[in-house]
Amino acid sequence: MIERQRRACGSTLRTAPTVRGVSGGRVRPGARGVPDSAPPPSGAAATEQATEPATPELFASAVAALGAVRPRPEITVDTVPAPQRLAPWTYALSAEVCTGEEDDPPIATARLVLLHDPDGQQAWDGVLRLVIYVRAELEGELAGDPLLPEVGWSWLTEALELSGARFTALGGTVTQTSSARFGDIAGPTHSHDIELRASWTPEDAELGPHAGAFCALLATAAGLPPVGVRTFIR
Repeated sequence: MIERQRRACGSTLRTAPTVRGVSGGRVRPGARGVPDSAPPPSGAAATEQATEPATPELFASAVAALGAVRPRPEITVDTVPAPQRLAPWTYALSAEVCTGEEDDPPIATARLVLLHDPDGQQAWDGVLRLVIYVRAELEGELAGDPLLPEVGWSWLTEALELSGARFTALGGTVTQTSSARFGDIAGPTHSHDIELRASWTPEDAELGPHAGAFCALLATAAGLPPVGVRTFIR
């Protein structure tokens, strides 16, 4: 694991949830429901709103569980607009690990998307689905390690196991990328990243352990030391 010095970037959700159809959230254009601050609808708009289906209780419970996540201080979590075409009900979180320098880009970023289809989807084997994407920088000496994809995948499976998350139908990919910059462009001459994409079906709406596994995976990918252990630069 790569050890780097980190400065805390915040450890709570920084925005109100952006959820399709969940009251109290900041509603995106085209999402179900209306913002709390909007005036009461009238005429055709009121009729249209009256026909909108109520937020499924299972989905609302799942969103509440994800929204309660409290990551370690080096990780910042935000709510972001979720894709709307993958399922009738969606919710998304983004997360990043900061380096401590205000102008530096994060060394690791991630996204977690919750999908809910009350009718279920055959590939899911259920009515809920979690989808994640994680990208992290790599040290040059690790970029060519042929075992890195297997190691990267083990970060996810171990995080899920240790969190006690209950799930089925886990699948995904691990990809190594290398980039070379030329000319007048900011950034290092060469950079190496690892990208992990995965999805699985939670067995219930108790998604707290899943959110914890997501944050643990990001911390491992970023090379953060165990919680309570501090690193120093000589």
